Amino acid sequence: MAKTATISMRVDPQVKTNAESIFSDLGMTLTEAINVFLCKSVMEGGLPFDVRQPRYNTETEVAMVEARDIMNGKVSADSYDSVASMFSALDE
Repeated sequence: MAKTATISMRVDPQVKTNAESIFSDLGMTLTEAINVFLCKSVMEGGLPFDVRQPRYNTETEVAMVEARDIMNGKVSADSYDSVASMFSALDE
């Protein structure tokens, strides 16, 4: 019986690069990290973390939509010359 089995999977190249960097900082390879994930999944009898969509209050969701609109150029963002002028505008 083989001591290891091969898993072939496709993943976004940038995600792979970022993950390799993170796991390298932890002293492990991507393969070792995936093995840790799989072993922990077996121990837990499922995914070793909660899988759910984040829930935000209405104010936060509105702010997130506004931030996306600013990033996509749909809405212009306010800018200030100084911190004092920013706080002054916020107080209005």
